[in-house]
Amino acid sequence: MFSTDDLCSLRWDAVSAKVEVIDQTLLPHTLRWCHLDSLSAFCHAISNMQVRGAPLIGITAAFGLAHALSDDASDDNLARASAALLATRPTAVNLRWALEQVTAAVQILPPSARARVALETARVLREEDIANCERIGDNGLKLLQPLVSGDRLNIMTHCNAGWLATVQWGTALAPIYKAHASGIPVHVWVSETRPRNQGTNLTAWELHRAGVPCTIVTDNSCGQLMRQGRVDCVIVGSDRTAANGDVCNKIGTYLKALSARANAIPFYVALPESTIDWTCPGGDQIPIEERDEAEVLSIAGVDAAGELREVNLAAAHSRALNPAFDVTPSDLVSALITEHGNFAASAQGLQQLRTVMTGV
Repeated sequence: MFSTDDLCSLRWDAVSAKVEVIDQTLLPHTLRWCHLDSLSAFCHAISNMQVRGAPLIGITAAFGLAHALSDDASDDNLARASAALLATRPTAVNLRWALEQVTAAVQILPPSARARVALETARVLREEDIANCERIGDNGLKLLQPLVSGDRLNIMTHCNAGWLATVQWGTALAPIYKAHASGIPVHVWVSETRPRNQGTNLTAWELHRAGVPCTIVTDNSCGQLMRQGRVDCVIVGSDRTAANGDVCNKIGTYLKALSARANAIPFYVALPESTIDWTCPGGDQIPIEERDEAEVLSIAGVDAAGELREVNLAAAHSRALNPAFDVTPSDLVSALITEHGNFAASAQGLQQLRTVMTGV
């Protein structure tokens, strides 16, 4: 299913030595690949959400740092470029993690060797992300199989944690793709994810491309669907997971976790190990990005003539608060689905994960 560049979000062209990404701000109406050919282009792509999703942000930043070193591999430029990329999005820990991976690989080398090694490191991180997400899909499938009982398995997700948020497969959607491929009759409730509508614009778009049945629902309808028994489980992604198992994800995740608990519905979080912030003791210490209020006060779409337009939703001079993420306490999470297996969302569960990773 995911063997071609048609189902990936970041391409590396070895011949032209260029990175191409899908401009996700144009989806679902226009699929456009754009070249990232300068440090400022990489920073713009991340901060303006042409690329988004914690794993993809990290991979994009790794290629961005490699590109910056191809122009100037000095210590000063290594520090400047890394700082510029790190400042683009404060919440997703994969950004810092990926920059640290590239920096660690090159900082002990002479400047003449840094650009080549940085690019090699970025390419390795890209391939590892693909493999890790497929393993997340396999491990998540083990949790979905026992839930199959009726005509179809109804899964709810929030925001976009599919291949548009990674390189291929995705995190929260990877088990869904695996279930669909195995013949399980899957149906996905896709919450719209206001204010940027990543569920409507991105998740539904990629599920349709993969042939997975799905229905877009308003964010505020999700609790009612759970109460009516129309949801078998919830799977979401994570932009940062604290060392105690608290999960930071797109705003609105916490409310779904509360509804799932009230209705005895499993609430799973799928994430690669790189999304765990081992230095962060709990969710209260995770910085929450606040984005421009214009995202709440206006909305973009295609009109009857096929033209992309942005319109105001609120009265003139209205104000809005726009936190991009919220924190779901670990006790509301049924399990963490990772590339290393499925673990309890707790300090003990994450320590077990660390033991599997290190063998110690």
